[in-house]
Amino acid sequence: MIMPAGKPLLLPVNPRFIALSLLAAVLLNMLLGLTGQAWLPDILAVVLVFWTVHQPRRVGMFTAFLLGLALDVHESSLLGQNALSYVCMSYLAALMHRRVQWFPLREQTVQVLPLFVFAALLEWTTRLIVQDAWPHWSQMLCPLLQTALWPLLGAVLLAPQRRPFERDNIRPL
Repeated sequence: MIMPAGKPLLLPVNPRFIALSLLAAVLLNMLLGLTGQAWLPDILAVVLVFWTVHQPRRVGMFTAFLLGLALDVHESSLLGQNALSYVCMSYLAALMHRRVQWFPLREQTVQVLPLFVFAALLEWTTRLIVQDAWPHWSQMLCPLLQTALWPLLGAVLLAPQRRPFERDNIRPL
């Protein structure tokens, strides 16, 4: 892939860092789920879409399915509800990963907002069909909060890959 002008080269990502960030996102999601607030953002969805966009060969639909099942078991919700929304979201993120990477982190928010809205609508539809429960109006804030978290989490997750600014004899690039 040809890099856009002015965009710095990144170091290869450590697979352990990917696994650690996904584990931290799962734990944070579980911690936020204990509060019982419906409007809180889905941190795992943001981290999952980020790694699907930036590392589509390492994080994909299988990872999304497993993490969704883990979250379903933790929330005691319909088994497969979160897994379905995560797999669909991961698939759409993998489809558009090249386009999203052309933009800076702030402008990527416009690209990923439809993913989060689609996943929320899919989750709400599943809940409506199975439990006959309409979503609360405060749940409409979740996709917007997830999109607002995208630049912040993106900067944190890309930080270990950034190259140092000073050059020396040991690092040729």
